[in-house]
Amino acid sequence: MKVDFWQLSRDPAEKVCALIAERVLGSGERMLVVSADAEQREAISKSLWKSGPTSFLANEEAGTADDTRQPVLIAADLQNANGATHVIYADGHWRDADGFARSFLLFDDTTVEQARATWRSLDGKDGLERAFFRQEDGRWIKVA
Repeated sequence: MKVDFWQLSRDPAEKVCALIAERVLGSGERMLVVSADAEQREAISKSLWKSGPTSFLANEEAGTADDTRQPVLIAADLQNANGATHVIYADGHWRDADGFARSFLLFDDTTVEQARATWRSLDGKDGLERAFFRQEDGRWIKVA
């Protein structure tokens, strides 16, 4: 499994979720976005629906429609009802989960210490590849 750590600075989580979702869905995969914050989940949903000037990324809050049909499912916890291969932890809080090919932990200044602790806790785990990204001049750069 790949675990990507994305340090938010200029762009908010909802914009970064839309960026990642576009790439994930473009590769034919499904995605789960997890946040315990209801307001953040709503902002992410709105951002996905209006991700571009002529496009949108269909999504639903878990439990509001036929979850199995949704390409992007947004949930308060790890309900992988849509068979997602990718998960984004938009609220900066890591949750251990099996069954995902790739995880994205988005964190900012308020959750940076938790992200560092998570990075250390994952060190040396078999079958796990970590990467760290941050924004520089509006572009996402892989640092480690």
